[in-house]
Amino acid sequence: MKAIEYHTYGSPEVLQIVEREIPTPKDNEILVKVFATTVTATEATFRQGKPYFSRLFTGLTKPKIKTLGEELAGEVIKTGKAVTLFKKGDRIFGTAGPTFGANAEYITLPEDAVIVPLPSNLNYEESASACDGFLTALPFLRDTGKIKQGQKVLIYGASGSVGSSAIQVAKYYGAEVTGVCSTTNLELVSSLGADHVIDYKNEDFTKNGQQYDIIFDAVGKTTFSKAKNALKKEGRFLEAGIGLNVFGHVLITALFGKKKALIAATGLRPPVERTKDLHLLRSLLEEGRIKPVIDKTYSLSKIAEAHRYVDQGHKRGNVVIRVV
Repeated sequence: MKAIEYHTYGSPEVLQIVEREIPTPKDNEILVKVFATTVTATEATFRQGKPYFSRLFTGLTKPKIKTLGEELAGEVIKTGKAVTLFKKGDRIFGTAGPTFGANAEYITLPEDAVIVPLPSNLNYEESASACDGFLTALPFLRDTGKIKQGQKVLIYGASGSVGSSAIQVAKYYGAEVTGVCSTTNLELVSSLGADHVIDYKNEDFTKNGQQYDIIFDAVGKTTFSKAKNALKKEGRFLEAGIGLNVFGHVLITALFGKKKALIAATGLRPPVERTKDLHLLRSLLEEGRIKPVIDKTYSLSKIAEAHRYVDQGHKRGNVVIRVV
């Protein structure tokens, strides 16, 4: 089978197509033929090894994980003898977990991994693209932000993978949503349900007199210090793109003041919690209340090109890799 590997940090050119043996599932595992996966900003960070503090998690001098790819959609090809939740032929989607590995034609997963049946109204590419943003935005807004009906929520970076999902999650909870994005993405953000849209190139949301219960920076391109005056008295600033400066704000606001800066390791939540959220996502997708946003689709052989595009930092929604 074909898989994408990288053995050193660097540009997209470090990604290589290699041939491997198709893995054999253990007793509690399933073998999945991957039809679609994605390239996320997180995976681009892993590949680059930058910022350097990220290497505390990815490997100090060289990558610990050799094959990237977290989101996937595919078909169960074989099951271990102890597996009861899935059978051969099941169409599934979900995540490979913190060890990644979905940038390949086949992957083995434990049957209790974060995977559920494919939505009946979506194809493999649409299903794979729906996971990353939703499984990040939902716990940020619901659990960390404590979002409530009628609140005013601002999403900074509203056109990206997490931001486009965050708009839809916030609307699901009945919030009044303002999306901040570039000029070219105003129409997209409005179409996802944002009540108000701000072009950051022409307007500074911190200086227009509006205040919000929640400000969610989905891309790590603003700060609590900049956004503080746009928060209500007990407002919450949520930071998805974690940089070193955010930790100081989190610590200080935990001790002083009513406005809080908060982060969340959404990808490290227990699989049972993430699977529960994935079931919710599947239902919302089938009801048409959440829709995936796909910017570009590449073949597996063009994955370096996909990474180059993600590195530019301007993707709309998700970048999908068509494996089969």
